[in-house]
Amino acid sequence: MAYVPTKVTVEVDGRRMKLSSLEKVMYPRAGTTKAQVIDYYARIAPVILPHLRDRAVTRIRFPHGVGDMQFFEKNIPAGTPAWIRRAGRDPVFPLIDDLAGLTFFANLNSLELHVHQWRYEGEGRDAVPRGPDRLVIDLDPGPGTGLLECARVALVVRERLGRIGLDTVPVTSGSKGLQLYAVLPGAHTSDEIRDTVQQLAQELTKAHPDLVVWKMAKELRPGKIFLDWSQNVAAKTTVCPYSLRGRDRPTVAAPRSWDEIEAGADGGELEQLTADEVLDRVARDGDLAAEITG
Repeated sequence: MAYVPTKVTVEVDGRRMKLSSLEKVMYPRAGTTKAQVIDYYARIAPVILPHLRDRAVTRIRFPHGVGDMQFFEKNIPAGTPAWIRRAGRDPVFPLIDDLAGLTFFANLNSLELHVHQWRYEGEGRDAVPRGPDRLVIDLDPGPGTGLLECARVALVVRERLGRIGLDTVPVTSGSKGLQLYAVLPGAHTSDEIRDTVQQLAQELTKAHPDLVVWKMAKELRPGKIFLDWSQNVAAKTTVCPYSLRGRDRPTVAAPRSWDEIEAGADGGELEQLTADEVLDRVARDGDLAAEITG
């Protein structure tokens, strides 16, 4: 007998929608189902929605769960209800600013949510991209390195950005490395921010040649941390804080305290966090990255 996915009609914030295949296993290694993914996004909504607000959202969808096919999706998909806000012309992005929208896209197996460093003003075809309101530095560990080395580089970057009056917020990526964010006034273009961060990466490569590399070339990266400045390019996106990742386990892009990063740089425990761990941390500590929500 052919498999017929189950469907259930729910009401979320006054919006009716059908959820399907809730029993589907999205993370085979952990046994995490689609129902649990939707539950995670519902419970994390109070802290993730401010990070998503007015930002175009690129989704990575996993129709059959992790370990199978996946694809990036920028355009709003066919069948998206009219009540979900849109921005842009080509592509036309969704703006996810409420629990109903978050649930709708989670039901489409959109495990990962990625955003730009700038926000839209307005909506629809006439929406206008504003200047970046933050910069991001992605610390990507090369072969033979991990979060220990990322934490050491993060401390160097924090000190350097602190000299120009920028406070940084660390987020372990849920994948291999971590990101550092700093709030900006929105007065500069993406190209200006990209160039500034690239210069910083070059400077730190000269100062710490055994630990940092600023070029993407794979042959330069063993034993070093790639300081990725390019995610400040206007068209590029970074995984949103609190988004799930499509890894073997349901790990999350998780804001961290500097105490944790300092301990990790000294050889203490510093690991990627799972959805359950992040929910517990938010219940206890709130959003450690609230300052970058604007």
